[in-house]
Amino acid sequence: MNYFNYILMAQPADGAETNPLGMFLPLIAILVIFWVFMIRPQAKRQKELRKFRESLQKGDKVITTGGIYGKIVSVKDNLVVMQVDENTALTVDKSSIIKDVTDLQQPQK
Repeated sequence: MNYFNYILMAQPADGAETNPLGMFLPLIAILVIFWVFMIRPQAKRQKELRKFRESLQKGDKVITTGGIYGKIVSVKDNLVVMQVDENTALTVDKSSIIKDVTDLQQPQK
């Protein structure tokens, strides 16, 4: 462990120049890895969710972020009217709808 610290803190030999790319290469590598594993997949998920919300139509079965299951009765600009029960309809914001119930697997009997 001590040798590793000495290597990292070692000054360049007399007359040798330090390479600026060598100093920033680890930082650049960390940023690229962070982008590939964190930012890119999240942006892809957001794009898919936006596309799903734009394609909502009457008759779709959906789930809200609060866990309410319902069937879409009508779709307006940013509002969706969901039928939850025979006599119960809820008006919710489009951004609160997260899933299509048909995507869920049916329980095995």
